[in-house]
Amino acid sequence: MYRINWSSRAKKQLRKVDRQAQVSIIDAVGQLVTFPSAKNVIALTKHEFGYRMRVGNYRVLFDADTEVRIIEVQQVKKRDENTY
Repeated sequence: MYRINWSSRAKKQLRKVDRQAQVSIIDAVGQLVTFPSAKNVIALTKHEFGYRMRVGNYRVLFDADTEVRIIEVQQVKKRDENTY
């Protein structure tokens, strides 16, 4: 099981999202406790963060430390041309 930490930036971005999307994002991030088998997760190459999770029109960008078993959620962004 992985522990999930939210950065202050990600928390601030999540607060700006509408309530229904917030619930979906929080539920999806909660599934990251089973990280290697979590759905809609793709490893990113040549990017600031290691992974992204797709949740509807939003993307959750995060890093995973597999030795310590911690997921660090870095950003929550609406999908557009500038997301990646």
